[in-house]
Amino acid sequence: MAVTAKTQNGSTKKATTAKKAVQEKLAQEAVGQKTTPASKTPPKTHTKPAETPVVNLQDKLEKLEQMKGLAQQRTRLNSTLTELNKFKYNQSESVRFEIVDSQNLSFKTTNSNLITLVTNHLKATLETRKSEIEKELIAFEL
Repeated sequence: MAVTAKTQNGSTKKATTAKKAVQEKLAQEAVGQKTTPASKTPPKTHTKPAETPVVNLQDKLEKLEQMKGLAQQRTRLNSTLTELNKFKYNQSESVRFEIVDSQNLSFKTTNSNLITLVTNHLKATLETRKSEIEKELIAFEL
C-alpha cells in the first residue's frame, strides 16, 4: 500500500508503509521484543481442550446409595399414606386408636373426633415429607 505526500516544492513523493513495517519488525527483533504480525488478525493461540473431571467411582456409588435410600423412603411414605386412606374411622364406636411405647405403656382412645384429628395431621405431615423427598430426588445429581 502506498501513501502519497506533498513536499515543500509541490512535487509528490511516494512512501511505502510496508517498508516501514518491515523496518520496525527488524528493529524489535534486534532488541529482543516480541514482534506483532503486520496483519490485523490476532495470532492464533492453541488452547487445550477442556479436561473432563476425574470421576471417582466410590463417590458415584455412595451417591447412588443415597438416591436409593430416598426412593425407599418415598415408597414407604406412599404405602403408609395408602393405608391411612383405606382406614374407616367415622362409622362406629368400634374404632380404637392405640399408641404403645418401648416399655409397653400405651395410650388408647375410641374418640372418633380425636382419631380424625390425629390421622389428618399424620396425613398432612406424611404428604409434606413425601413432596420434600420427591424434590430431593428430582434435584439429585450423580
